[in-house]
Amino acid sequence: MNSIVSIQNLSKVYEGGHQALKEINLEIKKGEILALLGPNGAGKTTLISTICGIVSPSSGTVKVNGHDIIKNYRDSRQMIGLVPQELTLGAFETVWNTINFSRGLFGKKRDDAYLEKLLKELSLWDKKTNELRTLSGGMKRRVLIAKALSHQPEILFLDEPTAGVDVELRKDMWNIVRRLRESGVTIILTTHYIEEAEEIADRIGVINNGELLLIEDKKELMHKLGQKQLIVELKEPTENLPNLLSKYNVSLSQDGAKITYTYDTRGDGTGITSLLQAINESGLVLKDMQTTQSSLEDIFVHLVHDDGFDQKEKNIDQTAKEEKPDAH
Repeated sequence: MNSIVSIQNLSKVYEGGHQALKEINLEIKKGEILALLGPNGAGKTTLISTICGIVSPSSGTVKVNGHDIIKNYRDSRQMIGLVPQELTLGAFETVWNTINFSRGLFGKKRDDAYLEKLLKELSLWDKKTNELRTLSGGMKRRVLIAKALSHQPEILFLDEPTAGVDVELRKDMWNIVRRLRESGVTIILTTHYIEEAEEIADRIGVINNGELLLIEDKKELMHKLGQKQLIVELKEPTENLPNLLSKYNVSLSQDGAKITYTYDTRGDGTGITSLLQAINESGLVLKDMQTTQSSLEDIFVHLVHDDGFDQKEKNIDQTAKEEKPDAH
């Protein structure tokens, strides 16, 4: 799959010496959904703002479909739609006039049929004559998406698109993102919601403390970094773990009725067979068993808090640190 955004050695240093981006190297694939996960101040917004031309890089290059964002700003920016975190909309303009004007800003010819289709897909058609001040927060968020898509970009950046949105609307917006991807749009989103990335992303990027810790295929990431647990329910509770189980990574529940065994999916063997044999030899009788897989949230927490993170093993590619974007 070809890259539609190519970032090489991208750095940003603000006045005062604060380094916001450091040697970013990233290839964003055409037609994918890439989710950038990280806490506040991690670098997500600065990276997006630089790609979109809002923040000027200190060094390095960014190319959008081969167009340099500085040398060929107009060509690169025309390919991009951006939905910012904040609800930056006028109060007294109508929905229709807002998106129609936004399309015109990019030099696109008037196309009422396309805008009508866009508003219908975003459930905004019945609101087209409403003033923006009369809309709910969720509807305003949809208008921002309509504005970003009004000039038919090939790349859509969504900066915290579901922040402050209720669960039902959040899932509705996930469906919108999927439909956009099906139409060929490349989507890069930042989010605080782990389940959002796990639900819709093809690849995951984890950013923390100024570092982009990894960029990885979602399924591969969960396979490589995830842990599994075998939960063994005993027929009769036990007060203490038998000595035969001391060499295993096991824990006993407070009521003594369950033994939990945690193992690494990357290991040559799980050790389950020998564990079950040891349990049997200890005189404990099994009642039931089940396995659980680490969620993306478990993996994220592990990456963000593990100071001993192995960079080579986890394929660290680049670093980033966030500060409020430039005004220019």
